[in-house]
Amino acid sequence: MGSGGATVLVVDDTPTKLYILSSWLRRSGHQVVQATGGLEALTKVRELQPDLVVLDVRLPDISGYEVCEQIKADAATSSIPVIQISGAAITPADRAQGLERGADAYLAEPVEPDEFAATVEATLRYYRARQRAELMARRLAALTEVTLSMNSAETFDELLSTAVEGASRILERRGSTLALLPDGRIRRFTVVPLENAAVAKIATPETLTRLGAMSLGDAAGTQVFTVPTAKWTGMLPDTKISGDASVVVCRTKLGRPPVYLGVDGVPPLDADESNVLRQLGQALALAVDALRAYAEEHAIAITLQRSLLPARIPEVPGLTISWRYQPAVDNVEVGGDFYEVLRLGERVLIAIGDVQGHSLLAATVMAELRHALRASIIGTSDLGTSMALLNDVLRRYHPGMTATVCLLLLDPVTGEMEVANAGHIPPLLIADGRAHYHRMGNLLLGVAEESYRVDRVNVPEGGSVLMFTDGLIEDRDKLLDESLEIVQHLAEEVEEDLEAFCDRLIERFGAREDDVALVMFRRER
Repeated sequence: MGSGGATVLVVDDTPTKLYILSSWLRRSGHQVVQATGGLEALTKVRELQPDLVVLDVRLPDISGYEVCEQIKADAATSSIPVIQISGAAITPADRAQGLERGADAYLAEPVEPDEFAATVEATLRYYRARQRAELMARRLAALTEVTLSMNSAETFDELLSTAVEGASRILERRGSTLALLPDGRIRRFTVVPLENAAVAKIATPETLTRLGAMSLGDAAGTQVFTVPTAKWTGMLPDTKISGDASVVVCRTKLGRPPVYLGVDGVPPLDADESNVLRQLGQALALAVDALRAYAEEHAIAITLQRSLLPARIPEVPGLTISWRYQPAVDNVEVGGDFYEVLRLGERVLIAIGDVQGHSLLAATVMAELRHALRASIIGTSDLGTSMALLNDVLRRYHPGMTATVCLLLLDPVTGEMEVANAGHIPPLLIADGRAHYHRMGNLLLGVAEESYRVDRVNVPEGGSVLMFTDGLIEDRDKLLDESLEIVQHLAEEVEEDLEAFCDRLIERFGAREDDVALVMFRRER
């Protein structure tokens, strides 16, 4: 309902009175609908949803009091204002009853035209203000919901789709959005009201540049403006638009690409709608910046993590080796998982470990332990001594930090293998269709002085060994022993291709909340 004439339902069974009231309303610029009975009035209220009801108290079928009560009791019509008018029920008690049963105003006849017009305008003014406030409250609630959804989006496509669908739903107009992604791609989505699903469209970076030039230029800030139809279709010829477009362009900082969000500009946005569009644009720009920063930090973290791991695994005659490093899906920080494969003459050292935590410190400590391990095997190959050295390094230079490490020293020719384990998941020994974990090792590194036991086992020809960090199997809702049994069961059927088995193992546990390091080798026949 706008600020001009309203649709008014006049209910009265007296033709003369019905005519007079209707004439006064039309003279004030309102559109009039008439009814002569209470039941007819209720039907028209439900069908037409008028802006105001002028209701006689005495009607031939049901009283005006009851009609008013039913209007106010129905959630679909309860906000429609009702003015009751009567030439018979004019006592203070009558007026009180009318107001108590839902009337917004009560007039006793005879009524002067000016008094009637003023009452109608005052009632409409109040309800228009109330409806605007209620509409704005709904829009702000929806704005909050859309903003939360944008901030929880995990991809740029999801973010942009959420923003344009939210704008279209809140403002009940066709919507569109444009943003430049970190990889240099321009992404554009549009949505049509009632369809409520964003569709990807083609766009070029030039479109976003031209929109920015129309408003902000190279400055930072937010601006809502109108793009004429001709200019809009010139930039985006595939757009189905019948009039101008109302657009918000937002740039959070100098040097950053702007973000665009727009809707149909016909009819023109009012001040409240422009404010909602502005806030949506600002929320979108901030969410795009946050997701861009996360994506960049995540890429840097993964690059750093991989740079700290071996660049390549040496080829070892008689052994087939497969390995994996999989960063946590939602963790932007680097972790402390590592693996190592080193040739020591005719033998090979295979190590896996996990430094506590996810941080640059954890990655730094991990790198120190790898370098200390490499140094410890120069000129000697005593696993117990190497493990004790790693423990001393951690306790001396990083007190309070802990790590789990498992070391294997294998002779591929004979199959003889030494095992030293500091609190890590035991290696899984696989042969002849059976799999079992080696026994538990000693205390993890960094806790106390410890003498590390070295066990000796034999890996038969065709036998395999699997080592992995706990990130592969740890789940909040599952016991660790259950997950260990799952790995053991899967390892009873290892493919000829170890790569295929490692892929199957990773896929079985799915996306992980922690980093995963994995090394598997087979002693060939």
